[in-house]
Amino acid sequence: MFRTSTIMKSLLFSFLLIALLIPMESTLQAQDWANLKRFEAASAELGPLKEGEHRVVFMGDSITEGWSELFPEFFEGKPHVNRGISGQTTGQMLIRFRQDVIELRPQTVVILAGTNDIAQNQGPTTLQAIVNNIASMAELGYANGMNVIIGSVLPAFDYPWRPGLEPNTKIPMLNAMLMDYAGSRGFMYLDYFSAMTDGNNGLQEDLTTDGVHLTPQGYEMMSAIVTAALSSGQ
Repeated sequence: MFRTSTIMKSLLFSFLLIALLIPMESTLQAQDWANLKRFEAASAELGPLKEGEHRVVFMGDSITEGWSELFPEFFEGKPHVNRGISGQTTGQMLIRFRQDVIELRPQTVVILAGTNDIAQNQGPTTLQAIVNNIASMAELGYANGMNVIIGSVLPAFDYPWRPGLEPNTKIPMLNAMLMDYAGSRGFMYLDYFSAMTDGNNGLQEDLTTDGVHLTPQGYEMMSAIVTAALSSGQ
């Protein structure tokens, strides 16, 4: 009798455990970690390239996402496609790079990424891991016939949502690594940092709302820098 009771308790525990795990597994499967659904409809509406169209896709995080909202004239009436998603790290961008960039068949891709990795939005990482993810996106773009532009990470003295991670020292180090990588592969390196820094590795006061995100004036400066780069033939 005791043995039967023990077996029954064991079976009951197993059934309860399975019942708990099934919803967890379903939840994990339902997660869209890289936000692959975000631009599905917008990309479908773009349609195929028009004759003579020189499409440019901007891959990035909230800095890129906010560009269309706060300085829309940079995108309106131009073949410029914004594929920025707030909060994303380079690993998330790499996962969605095929559908959000390659499948749009742009002439040029502009990659601006890395600050959320330093902010540990998805946990601790290394500067080399960030470079590796950006390099993978760049090489995928190049392999698919694109001109590749790698943007420097913008200045940030500290992150208001996660202070104490020293982006004021890590971002310049990352930018130096990105510049070296871009040079080694013949890709254009776009130096936003030098134009936008306040001299202490933070953003100039009139360019930012919180030390990280940009004002319309900040986007106007970025737009001028990118326009000059695109006009140079890249």
